[in-house]
Amino acid sequence: MNPQLAMVLALLGIAILLFAVGRPRSDAVGLLVIVALPFTGVLTVSEALVGFSNPNIVLIAAMFVIGEGLTRAGIAQRLGDLLVRHGGTSEARLVALLMLIVGGLGSLMSSTGIVAIFIPVALRIAARAKIPPRNILLPIAFAALISGMLTLVATSSNLVINYELTRTSGAGFRFFDITPIGVPILLLAVAYWLVARRFLPKQPPDQSVRARRPRMRDWVKQYKLAPREYRVRIRQGSPLAAKRIEEVQLPEGTDARIVAIERQGRMARELVYPSPSTVLRTDDVLLIDHSLPSAHIDELRENLKLDALPLTGAYFTDQSQGVGMVEVIVPMESSLVGKAVADSQLRSQYRLSAIGLRRGRTAIEQNIAKEVLRVGDTLLLVGPWSAIRALNADLHELVVLNLPAEMDELLPAAGRAPQALLATAITVGLMVSGLVPNVHAALIGCLLMGLFRCIDLDSAYRIISWRTLIMIVGMMPFAMALQRTGGVDMAADGLIALVGGASPHFVLAVLFMVTVLLGMFMATTISALLMIPVALALAQSFGLSPYPFAMIVALAASAAFMSPVTPVNALVVNAGNYSVGDFIRIGLPLTLMVMVTSVILVPLFFPL
Repeated sequence: MNPQLAMVLALLGIAILLFAVGRPRSDAVGLLVIVALPFTGVLTVSEALVGFSNPNIVLIAAMFVIGEGLTRAGIAQRLGDLLVRHGGTSEARLVALLMLIVGGLGSLMSSTGIVAIFIPVALRIAARAKIPPRNILLPIAFAALISGMLTLVATSSNLVINYELTRTSGAGFRFFDITPIGVPILLLAVAYWLVARRFLPKQPPDQSVRARRPRMRDWVKQYKLAPREYRVRIRQGSPLAAKRIEEVQLPEGTDARIVAIERQGRMARELVYPSPSTVLRTDDVLLIDHSLPSAHIDELRENLKLDALPLTGAYFTDQSQGVGMVEVIVPMESSLVGKAVADSQLRSQYRLSAIGLRRGRTAIEQNIAKEVLRVGDTLLLVGPWSAIRALNADLHELVVLNLPAEMDELLPAAGRAPQALLATAITVGLMVSGLVPNVHAALIGCLLMGLFRCIDLDSAYRIISWRTLIMIVGMMPFAMALQRTGGVDMAADGLIALVGGASPHFVLAVLFMVTVLLGMFMATTISALLMIPVALALAQSFGLSPYPFAMIVALAASAAFMSPVTPVNALVVNAGNYSVGDFIRIGLPLTLMVMVTSVILVPLFFPL
């Protein structure tokens, strides 16, 4: 072993050790590598910095932005909510659908992000169907990992492998080349989980009940709001059309207020929060809170030429992306003390309306507008989330008591799902067609996301995982350093000696397992970076095509089922109360099944 190779291997060993212990941060390790490699004499400073000019780094960053645009538009959350409402109570059916949805969405979005979105969805499903949370969270993480096996851009490890393959062989993989192998693996994982879930230890009862923030539907029940929901559409010829809300004169004693307005936008219906100057339009749908007898409401509707619409029984909680609720307490120094709710001017001052009043544990059901406020009264307010956030600015008037869980699920670009899907479809179409390079297509997608207001520039910069990018850039020069010093050939020769005269299928299996084992101690992208030069050298040594070897490394890099410390799995560890043993017990058989499936399918689609 020459001295330069010894130095490079020592530096690589130190980097792997630092990645394994998690100190310092992964991006700091990447920067240390960039600084240290030129001192070995193998690379120049410019060569150590070559990762910053790699187009795949820009592509990875762009995919973060496109995935965030989809997230902010609520694509994943809408699918999750549909599953909550219509998925039934069969555990097998719910888990299978969840895994398929997470796998499909993860092929275009960050796998870590998709798991974060679906954890609250899964917990809601578990509570409704009376399923232990641990039976539903781990398969979500596994499906998110497998999503990296569905498209070329699904994970950064695929992109760095494809770059190295393109650099050495002249042509890389196409967008959907991995899909015919990944889809059977996802279906296999779904079938496997339906059997493997029986081997999870039962969750102790005291750990299955968790304190939670109230949800808006809890307040609907507590304050008995469901009967006060009313939805009407302004039809042609209504006296309300073309009038400002402040101009509308209702009969004396009519206790009704407009909570929000559904209005047709350019591409979809939008939610408008009313102000006195808001002009009503024909075809507007008014979401109204009232405490009037049905006969009075029907008479009012006929006089104003309004069409009654079906009710949900959930008091507008289906519109939680635009309409929020908050519980507040009236403090002693508040100027509202001694005023009737109707005279409190909450709408003009705070853009919020009082829809519930509670004294102690008793909720007042009727005519709260006439109730005189007292110190310590609890009000339930409804209105736009921006107004609810602003309440903390004036603690002398109202003190926030409870914020609903829905506040954590807000979508900044709610209602822009069609635009986000269009931008994504154009991006994928350009990548599949090959009309422009993948990185060019991704940048076009980013610009479209901004043009359609699915994401803004500040949010785009924030969502990019610069830590991940610096880590990858820092480790990229190792491939060049190991090739120059003979380290890649030495590793390939070692694997050749290990497998002897075995069949190419056995060689692929060994390559798969080595990549998986490396991925248990470092980021899967780093294991892919280190293994792809070895895989390509192996293919050359055996005189075989490099494509099946590169594809095996890509599949193995996403098969991190046994490690609880990967970012995807780490998200569900506490929520599902999993142990390291759970991941090994459930993950090892799945890893072996994925390995066998990959070794069988890869040569079929990429002949040796």
